[in-house]
Amino acid sequence: MDLAYIPSPSTGVIHLGPIPLRGYAFCIILGVFVAVWLGNKRWIARGGTAGTVADIAVWAVPFGLVGGRLYHVITDYQLYFSEGENWVDAFKIWEGGLGIWGAIAFGAVGAWIGCRRRGIPLPAYADAIAPGIALAQAIGRWGNWFNQELYGKPTDLPWALKITESANREAGLYHPTFLYESLWCVGVAFLVIWADRRFELGHGRAFALYVAAYCAGRGWIEYMRVDEAHHILGLRLNVWTAIIVFVLAVVYMVVSARVRPGREEIVEPRSRKPVETGKTDDDAEDAADAGTGKAASEASDDAADPDDAGDSHDVENGAGNGAGSAAKG
Repeated sequence: MDLAYIPSPSTGVIHLGPIPLRGYAFCIILGVFVAVWLGNKRWIARGGTAGTVADIAVWAVPFGLVGGRLYHVITDYQLYFSEGENWVDAFKIWEGGLGIWGAIAFGAVGAWIGCRRRGIPLPAYADAIAPGIALAQAIGRWGNWFNQELYGKPTDLPWALKITESANREAGLYHPTFLYESLWCVGVAFLVIWADRRFELGHGRAFALYVAAYCAGRGWIEYMRVDEAHHILGLRLNVWTAIIVFVLAVVYMVVSARVRPGREEIVEPRSRKPVETGKTDDDAEDAADAGTGKAASEASDDAADPDDAGDSHDVENGAGNGAGSAAKG
């Protein structure tokens, strides 16, 4: 008798009157909101303006959903186009089936379009949104719990996931790989936030770190899964994908650090001038107050001594003429 395990929901949908609320869709939507919220905070801290992340997400999210579904349908085509299957099910995204590789790739295309329309460098936007994407994945994986899918090998561990019997699955206790990946993604988010503060990552390196860290975890978690998948040289297709993408992300971080060290000074042309490292808003206000006081003091001195005021006027005219000559050159 098993004394401890993680129960699975008896249903993946709750009906609010005539409106069905599907657990999978709810987790995806909640993840998107968290990603945009955190990305907005990080974007403002980098010198951008509020609302920019959400505006670009309007492009990135739909592209990501389409890409994620396409990757799943293409790599698991037998679930929809084999004999006895209904190809219409390929459009039923609420039943589960989003490939993160396709979602990130197509989402990046959508983000590029949104960034281009606003004159924003895509790497800077990707760095700001990277931890939020990891948290969105952590939340989205709970959608698999609602659908009782993507579990691992049988186990008798206290945190085993109890799966009920259906046409496509056998009842039993299995490794909760959805939970493993969810926790791993939370760790990836905190890793990127810490590394970004510690090393001031820029030019897409924070995003590359997220990609590399996620792939490192996805590799061993994918190896534990028992759902049907294509294999190449004895390894699941997603394991190979994780290995290749991991290598590409690491190479990008190394090359980018050498070619473009440091961090972007300006991330959004229409925003205020960038925040200088080591200076706070209070420092800027003090400097502004000091400048105002100095100008007032000089004006008072000029009023007290007209001769000095005249000299000052001559100096200003000379400086103005010099600046004009320099501008023409």
